[in-house]
Amino acid sequence: MSKTVLICGGTGCVSSDSHKVYDRLEEELQKDPSSRIEVKFTGCHGFCEQGPIVIVQPDNVFYCRVTTNDVPELIEAMKKGEVLERLLYRDPVTGELSRSREEIGFYKKQKRLVLENCGEIDPENIEEYESRGGYEALRAVLGKERSEVIEEIKKSGLRGRGGAGFPTGLKWEFTAQAEGDKKYVVCNADEGDPGAFMDRSILEGDPHAVLEGMLICGYAVGADEGYVYVRAEYPLAIKRLKIAIKEAEEKGYLGDDILNSGFNFKVNIKAGAGAFVCGEETALLASIQGERGMPRPRPPFPAEKGLWGKPTNLNNVETYANVPRIIRMGADEYAKIGTEKSKGTKVFALTGKINNTGLVEVPMGITMRDIIYDIGGGILDNKEFKAVQIGGPSGGCLPSELLDLPVDYDSLTEVGAMMGSGGLVVMDETTCMVDLAHFFLNFTQKESCGKCTPCREGTKRMLEILERIASGKGQEEDLETLQRLARVIKSTALCGLGQTAPNPVLTTMKYFLSEYETHIKEKRCPAGVCKELITYRIDPEKCTGCTLCAKHCPSGAISGEKKEPHVIDPDKCTRCGVCITKCNKDAIYLA
Repeated sequence: MSKTVLICGGTGCVSSDSHKVYDRLEEELQKDPSSRIEVKFTGCHGFCEQGPIVIVQPDNVFYCRVTTNDVPELIEAMKKGEVLERLLYRDPVTGELSRSREEIGFYKKQKRLVLENCGEIDPENIEEYESRGGYEALRAVLGKERSEVIEEIKKSGLRGRGGAGFPTGLKWEFTAQAEGDKKYVVCNADEGDPGAFMDRSILEGDPHAVLEGMLICGYAVGADEGYVYVRAEYPLAIKRLKIAIKEAEEKGYLGDDILNSGFNFKVNIKAGAGAFVCGEETALLASIQGERGMPRPRPPFPAEKGLWGKPTNLNNVETYANVPRIIRMGADEYAKIGTEKSKGTKVFALTGKINNTGLVEVPMGITMRDIIYDIGGGILDNKEFKAVQIGGPSGGCLPSELLDLPVDYDSLTEVGAMMGSGGLVVMDETTCMVDLAHFFLNFTQKESCGKCTPCREGTKRMLEILERIASGKGQEEDLETLQRLARVIKSTALCGLGQTAPNPVLTTMKYFLSEYETHIKEKRCPAGVCKELITYRIDPEKCTGCTLCAKHCPSGAISGEKKEPHVIDPDKCTRCGVCITKCNKDAIYLA
């Protein structure tokens, strides 16, 4: 029986040398042409924590953390029809081995709709996309009235996956009804949130789905040209997107008179320079035009006056990737997934202090607990869950009492957070919430374009207060000032970046106010993170004078004779924490 080896070619696995595993497999298989084993590079399988990932079909055997040294033994096992157990996934809690992906907890509660092709097809081969229904949706809509296509998207309940969740069909309708002899379709692939890689993985693993979604949108709104605005830091995504565009043109899916329908559409790629503010739609459009990426007041909205002053529809990667699936399965079937007001699935980048990091796709309405504990495998090193940051710098920080909150647009908004593009950063008991708020606010403050005073000056003042609190110089009135500044910025900033920048501060103050108060009143950081509020000390009863801590101290702050208790000079100590990691007697502690 012939076998196909699927090797994850997403950025995560490539960084773990999956491409070298591919090369070694090809090299070894060339020595035996009769082996009937085909090797295929695919997109992201999602389980980044366990990469490089290799799946053997048709047996559906899931191998993880495969190295080049494993290749000869792996080939031998495939030839014999055996399973190489040492490369199977082992559950960190139960110790049980899983032979297939379906048996692994990380995948059990997922519903891979947008990601259905990622990890299954070669993203650089259009025929593999076609073999799984690719471009059938485009063929179907080309025979319909444009308004009929828009109505199908409206009926599906699809909401934009890049931010606040505006109804996609309604946005398309606004663009279609706008007056203009020229219209554009723009794909926002400027994924700037720390820890987010959803759009990148879709472009790397299934670029034709995004192109097909843009084509369907172009037909529906009456546009003949599209742009994909993608971060220059995503070279693999750009490479595969370029290949996909070329293949689609050769097959007649892009260009003039597409599939003899009279519909013309071409797609351009614009590489962004990495400014976070260019994720805002008007700043993004300005950047495409060669201008500085700065937002402008709305209205007029891009649907009326967008790229080069023409009506423009703008959605993100995940939104467009949903469109072909909706057309193929039907709006009614799609609308059965999710909740009443949040239909379909959502792709998340699951990162932080969690056992199973990676890319996940879940039905709307699933609880945070299901994502973190069932899919994510719980908190790393059996520590206590403390909070989860959802939606990146624009989102909010949610505590343990909200673990059973349904993950949908409205539920998140009610508790002060937002879906955002889909970043999920999990934190454990060692996280300082003041430090976390500082981290995200520092990011948005640096990324502010500076055009409007509330964002430019307001976030700077908030950041200064947080720095004061973290250094032990905070005053009780600082808490009221933070709240007041946050309210002003949210209500007066020009664009979404400024309007949502205070969210991490507001939610950490709402759910973890006691930590702020401890920093201010007791001049102490409960998590032991804020350096100016902690002191490292050595317990003379436990210290054996092994000198390990002194040898590794970068500032020479530790002194003492061999086999005698050592001491730390607090004036020299930089509070780097190296001494604690090196001490094997648990003699060093935070005071």
